[in-house]
Amino acid sequence: MTYRPKLSLWQIWNMSFGFMGIQMGFALQNANASRILQIFGADVHELSWFWLVAPLTGLIVQPIIGYYSDRTWTRLGRRRPYFLVGALLASIGLVFMPRADIFIAFLPSLWVGAGMLMIMDASFNIAMEPFRALVADKLDSTQRTMGFSIQTVLIGLGAVVGSWLPYVLTNWLGVSNESPAGTVPPHLIWSFVFGALTLVGAILITVITTREYSPEEMKEFNGVEEKDIPAEKSKGLLDIFTDFKNMPITMRQLSYVQFFSWFGLFGMWVFATPAVAHHIYGLGLDDNHSKMYQEAGDWVGVMFGVYNAVSAVFAFFLPAIAAKVGRKRTHSISLVIGGIGLLSIYVINDPMWLILSMLCVGIAWASILAMPYAILAGSIPPLKMGVYMGIFNFFIVLPQILNALIGGPMVKYLYGGDPVYAIVTSGVSFLIAALLVNKVQDVDDSVG
Repeated sequence: MTYRPKLSLWQIWNMSFGFMGIQMGFALQNANASRILQIFGADVHELSWFWLVAPLTGLIVQPIIGYYSDRTWTRLGRRRPYFLVGALLASIGLVFMPRADIFIAFLPSLWVGAGMLMIMDASFNIAMEPFRALVADKLDSTQRTMGFSIQTVLIGLGAVVGSWLPYVLTNWLGVSNESPAGTVPPHLIWSFVFGALTLVGAILITVITTREYSPEEMKEFNGVEEKDIPAEKSKGLLDIFTDFKNMPITMRQLSYVQFFSWFGLFGMWVFATPAVAHHIYGLGLDDNHSKMYQEAGDWVGVMFGVYNAVSAVFAFFLPAIAAKVGRKRTHSISLVIGGIGLLSIYVINDPMWLILSMLCVGIAWASILAMPYAILAGSIPPLKMGVYMGIFNFFIVLPQILNALIGGPMVKYLYGGDPVYAIVTSGVSFLIAALLVNKVQDVDDSVG
């Protein structure tokens, strides 16, 4: 029995470098998929239906990939084959989504674009899950905090570059953002091509520089680090339903917080571009082929890059803030700030002021990614950590699915076709989540 060897900073960096490429592609999708689908003919109230595939694939794909990557061993290891295949498939989606019009002889471009969105979502999920497991595989308990921190930094870097790329290509490098009706502008096409190349290149750096431990080595490591506790008798898939029914009270309370947090986030991701174009730039709802609309979409990419950058920085301060005022209060205040940021979009007339709105959203985003899990961990029985973390993901996915189903009809029938009210709804949803945090029992919080 042996301990895992300590890894250097650069070994840990290379091990997670591929995640930067994944997040860059994911950011390109989040910031630009809605306007690409609109260019191909999607109405604004239909956008949330096209985005439905994202939470559905996350709900289905990640647990399956996690299960099989635990039980796979090849010449490349057990994690690397999955995120390599996921990266290659995602790169195909990135290259062909903005070029869906070239298949018009076979299928309508909107159908092809939606199909490529599906491929990207499934592929990103295939690649993401093994990367999280790789950190636990390679690092011992003394280095895992550093490993996940470096992974967070790389995620933030990838998201910023992916979100800002279309704006940079047009405004700094002179790539055109104009195109005939029904076709995607060159700056978006080249952004997605660059994102695909970066994704594959970043994944290859991890594959080439990182060696996975053999099954025999893993058994030796686990023999040192895991307590010899007899496993409970399993009832197969029925265990999930039993555990769901018997979830800790803290988890049940957090489920409501997560529901309203992620309902709000999904509305922002789907409707930000049409809302900014219509409400801030004064464009018509069907005016999605003009140069001004592309400028609005590019600016939304800049906005998304800002909130991701802020979250990457603010995340490092969250532990110190929580130690002072408590985790519940930290999360509640962060959600209030994010809700105010989203609500402020309604009263803003100058696009530059939207940066301030995204600064607020970035604070909430950092807390959403960290605080609920910190609160949850202390309430879960150690032997149930895996299954309950999986169940907790339901409360991220289900509100997105609900928003995908009702968000479009709400814009069409309740909001008179004005998508800015979907952003307002997201802001209100954040505020509701902030109120619900105060009802949560944080068993490990030593502050108030």
